[in-house]
Amino acid sequence: MSIDFKHATLPNGLTVIGEIAPSAHSAAIGFFVKTGARDESASVMGVSHFLEHMMFKGTQRRSAADVDLDFDNIGADHNAFTTTEMTAFWAHCLPEQLPVAEDILADIMRPALRGDDFEDEKKVILEEIAMYQDHPYWVLYERAMEVYFGAHPLSHRVLGTPETVIGMSRDEMAEYFGGRYSADNTVVTMAGRVDFDAMVQRLGEHCGTWPNRDAVRAHPSFAARDDSLTIESASTNRHYALLAAPAPALDDDARYAAGMLMQILGDVEGSRLYWALIETGLAEEAQAYFDGRDGLGTYLVYASCSPTDAERVEDVMLREVDALVDSLTEDDLERARSRTATAATLAGELPAGRMRRLGRVWLYSGAYRSLEDEIRRLNEVTLDELRAVHAAFPVRPRVLARLTPET
Repeated sequence: MSIDFKHATLPNGLTVIGEIAPSAHSAAIGFFVKTGARDESASVMGVSHFLEHMMFKGTQRRSAADVDLDFDNIGADHNAFTTTEMTAFWAHCLPEQLPVAEDILADIMRPALRGDDFEDEKKVILEEIAMYQDHPYWVLYERAMEVYFGAHPLSHRVLGTPETVIGMSRDEMAEYFGGRYSADNTVVTMAGRVDFDAMVQRLGEHCGTWPNRDAVRAHPSFAARDDSLTIESASTNRHYALLAAPAPALDDDARYAAGMLMQILGDVEGSRLYWALIETGLAEEAQAYFDGRDGLGTYLVYASCSPTDAERVEDVMLREVDALVDSLTEDDLERARSRTATAATLAGELPAGRMRRLGRVWLYSGAYRSLEDEIRRLNEVTLDELRAVHAAFPVRPRVLARLTPET
């Protein structure tokens, strides 16, 4: 498929980019805002995610029902998400419906933030927080990140806490929105069969008056340390262990090697942890991840098992982590290359996948990298690079967090 990259900047600083594929049968558009839980003050933790919900509650032109109906009328697949570092709103539809999708998305990006809607949606957020408290891994992950990152804002919970959500006011949300949802802090991405110039003109009409706030992200210092914690829970009968350690940032070229290193350690199948823990029947789950962030990165290693096997599983998990670099082979690297390249290719098969990838890459780097360039770089990773990233980030110091049945 022939793909042409396009880039434009509106006078108010709004960036518009696209991967144009004239032979595609669909088109996608997304609004990516460089704001998330790490950009919130502790007192309004969860406001980015809360705002994501409020975007769909109506605008000056549309009610909440109108938003849903207008998306349904064009048959668009649409959604939104919030992370610690970004918030995104997107739609995937037939090419002839893309102008309508743009109109809806541009409109909801300026929500009414009505007081009654705010109070009603607050209840929904609190229910969502309660729902996630029933997921052991999520409970463990959030608490582990709080201990691991300490005072750094990457410790913030994306959903917030019941206390911060209950205490949040509509005016505090509006103030946060005004400072972060600015033209200079937003990127519009498109992919598929798109008339780029016509869409840029439409975006100028709909978004050209958005203010430029010179929004910036704070990057406070962070020093990892060894630590551990244990959570006892009356609602679980399994043991869960999660290790966190420093890794390269997402703008570091070493991210490619870091991702493959974790593939070799803890992919779902065929990895060191799979053979040592899953295949032997010691654990039900055992995986490892590279979680690259803006300015920082984290290795995450996870396992769940019977409480009676907890000590043995943790010993094996740590043994595999510590022995990894000395046991690397070319076969390991080739398998990791193949898995990573296949996953990246499959994610980019449809315009929606390319649109989301484009938004994430631009927000983190402010530059364009094609999927083909990414795959080429993945295939160039060497064993020496794996050893080098391990030397620079040796999965130490580390925090080991546990969630276990109440005794």
